[in-house]
Amino acid sequence: MSLTCFITPTARAKMALVDGYGRTIDYVRLAVTDRCNLRCTYCMPKDGIDFVPRTELLSYEEMLRLLKIFKSLGVTKLRITGGEPLVRKGVIDFLKEINNQGVMEGFHLTTNATMTYPHIDELLNAGLLSVNVSIDTLDRRRFTEITRRDKLETVLESIDAFYAKNVPVKLNMVVMKDCNEQDILPMAYLAQDKNIGIRYLEEMPFNGTGKAKPSFFTHHDIKKILTDAIPDMKAMPFEQGTTSQNYTVPTWKGNLGIIASYSRTFCGSCNRLRVTPKGNLKTCLYSKSSLNLKTLLRNGSSDIEIAQHIEQAVQNKAKTGFEAERELFNGITESMAEIGG
Repeated sequence: MSLTCFITPTARAKMALVDGYGRTIDYVRLAVTDRCNLRCTYCMPKDGIDFVPRTELLSYEEMLRLLKIFKSLGVTKLRITGGEPLVRKGVIDFLKEINNQGVMEGFHLTTNATMTYPHIDELLNAGLLSVNVSIDTLDRRRFTEITRRDKLETVLESIDAFYAKNVPVKLNMVVMKDCNEQDILPMAYLAQDKNIGIRYLEEMPFNGTGKAKPSFFTHHDIKKILTDAIPDMKAMPFEQGTTSQNYTVPTWKGNLGIIASYSRTFCGSCNRLRVTPKGNLKTCLYSKSSLNLKTLLRNGSSDIEIAQHIEQAVQNKAKTGFEAERELFNGITESMAEIGG
């Protein structure tokens, strides 16, 4: 039995959640829904997926309880993800409640920004600290082809509004071979005059079809395009716990970054956990195994017991995504929306 079961909540708050490789886990990504109003080709099939019945989703009360448990284990950073978080009814009230109860010191949001514009002030009042916007092209036709929805102007309007409110903004672009590599440089040049971060991601195989592409655009390919066009781009020191290798360009206000999502060059400093919409705790995106937190929440388990299960899951966290992936194949069948984008 873990000694933590004998420790008071006040004392537990001073503890750290450490995995079997000595990494401190202090960041949780909470997916509040698997639903999305877009149908991005790299995330889900054209006709969507078999969405989780609402009764199988964690309730807001259950999520709030979980966040308090994570806080007691030393988690300090919260990112709200989906699906598209704002699709879920009542999500802003939930975020306000997190803030009102002081559960976390604000939250970070990952969104497609198609629904955020009318709610930016509410999000700020609820504790919004930064926003990551998923946007894979600045070309309207390609945007419509990739997302299967004609929403680019709405997304750009939201990005401008966040920036005007001094919200730290990062734009996440998934680079897909023979699809949008021509958009790498136009996206980069947005950082010339605005203090925003542009992040280029390798495409991952979580597209809901069960079929990974035979070849993809690697972080090396992305970097070559950038450095050929912007030769004075300089690498910044790698920060522990980050997923991107970041770069600055003299005179530019913003910065660039490359995330080796599939090559997984950043695994050694991983500091995060994911909670899926169904309440499964994933210690690695590529791991098939997970802890069913929803069952623990609904079967009468105490907060201390749930905390112990989380500690055990973290102790069993794989060293790298490649090690975790060995558990997975048979094959990847999930969509990104199912596991918390």
